This record gives sequence, structure tokens and C-alpha cells, in this order.
Amino acid sequence: MTKKTTITRLYTGDDRQSHFEDIEIEMESNIVGHISETYGATGIVFRETSESYDYDFHTAPARQYVVNLEGAVEITIGSGEKRIFDTGDVFICEDTTGQGHISRAVNGQGRRSLFVTLD
Repeated sequence: MTKKTTITRLYTGDDRQSHFEDIEIEMESNIVGHISETYGATGIVFRETSESYDYDFHTAPARQYVVNLEGAVEITIGSGEKRIFDTGDVFICEDTTGQGHISRAVNGQGRRSLFVTLD
């Protein structure tokens, strides 16, 4: 039985601004539940940000998955749209060019996260 999980993709559009896109990851049944295909990665970075974290417009340093281990982050794109990614959420940053996005701490709390670089 096939199952899907949804993650958010952050990417640069033709307008040179960052955009959100929800993408589905297909998973197949296996003995322990469901599992996706294997995706290649080039590295893992551990990161902690403070409760006052507020990083103005910036691009991602590389294509990377971001996994929130503890805490949340608010991401704002050029249109002003905001999304909050909480503990356990996964998103992929591919906006390595253009205006980029804003990242902020949520509710004055620090965050621990894992970055899985793709190139």
C-alpha cells in the first residue's frame, strides 16, 4: 500500500523571490510501516539558534533539508506569506539565489535543527 507525506519546498521563482510549495513524498509499505525511496545527501550540519534569532532576507547556503529537532522557526517569503515549522517538521530549502527568505524564532524560544545538505 502506498502512503504519502507532505513537506514544504522553499524555492526561488522566475521573479527572483522565494516561494512555498507543498510536495508529496511517496512511501511504500514495508515490515516496519512505510518508507520512501533513498535520497542522496552530501553532509549533515547540527545547528542551535537563540531565542532572539531574527535573520533578515538571506538565501540558503546550499540545497538542504531542514529538520526541526526542538523548537520552531517562522519563515517569511518575499510576498509576505509566513509559515511556522515546528518540532518534527521537515522542509527543503532550495532558494539559493534571489531575494531569499527571513527566518525568526517563535515565541521567544531557541531551536535545535539538523540540516541535510544535498549538493
